Amino acid sequence: MAARRRGRGASIIALALIVAVTIAAIVWVPRLWERYGDEYFASSRCTVTLDDRSDSKTADQANNIGLIVAGSIRWDLPARAATIAVATAIQESSLRNIDYGDRDSLGLFQQRPSQGWGSEEEIMDPYYATDRFYEALITIDGWEGMDVTDAAQAVQRSGFPLAYADHEEEGRLWASADTGHGGSVACDLPDPDAPTTARAFTERVNADFGEGEYTVEVIGTDDSDTVLAVTGSDARADAALQEWAVTVASYEAVTSAVSQTDAWVRDGAEPASALDNGVRVTIRTQAE
Repeated sequence: MAARRRGRGASIIALALIVAVTIAAIVWVPRLWERYGDEYFASSRCTVTLDDRSDSKTADQANNIGLIVAGSIRWDLPARAATIAVATAIQESSLRNIDYGDRDSLGLFQQRPSQGWGSEEEIMDPYYATDRFYEALITIDGWEGMDVTDAAQAVQRSGFPLAYADHEEEGRLWASADTGHGGSVACDLPDPDAPTTARAFTERVNADFGEGEYTVEVIGTDDSDTVLAVTGSDARADAALQEWAVTVASYEAVTSAVSQTDAWVRDGAEPASALDNGVRVTIRTQAE
């Protein structure tokens, strides 16, 4: 009789384990897929290259990189700040603006409302989250000379303080290219499935870099595309804009971006020549 009771108890335990694993799979598999799935299976990818080093990200991740790096320019910070920010976001969220995390952590940088970073709605705004990260970073005494992982940890106070170092090179490559200090971004993208407008593109430039950092002028149109001249304060600013335009190309329907120093054309798009000043950006458009 005792053996029968033990057998029945083992069956109940086994059933409970099966139920627990099933529930865990239902809850966590979709979240894991959301966070990591397209990193390995996405067909639209962007790659940054500098000398013999390169790094690839999905188009979604690249779009967030463009926003984060441009934020360092908006804050008038050196490229080092962008390196730290990108490395941090890779570690914290895999560069995805996710609405979950450890305890109440949210967003690109997994900031916590309970720790004073802002409301849930604010933290889920990537511009707000990026601004708060840089705002905290520049209060750290000597952050410019710190190792990337130490500067990131001083802001984040993570339970895994050494993990940011794993992404230092990735952060440096993207920060270098998208601030115009060297490196080239190229994306493998299909034809744009959501056209934009010159106004919307201009608003994105202003949101990412700040009002007045660039001037945007329409210099040509046809049945499907609009050509823009985007001009910054100097050659470095133009180089940053060109690489940024490629980095966010999937989201902003960019079909080509050409500067004096680099050029990218989406597959199937017409090649374009460089302007005497500024960057020639072609976008797939719809009627204003």
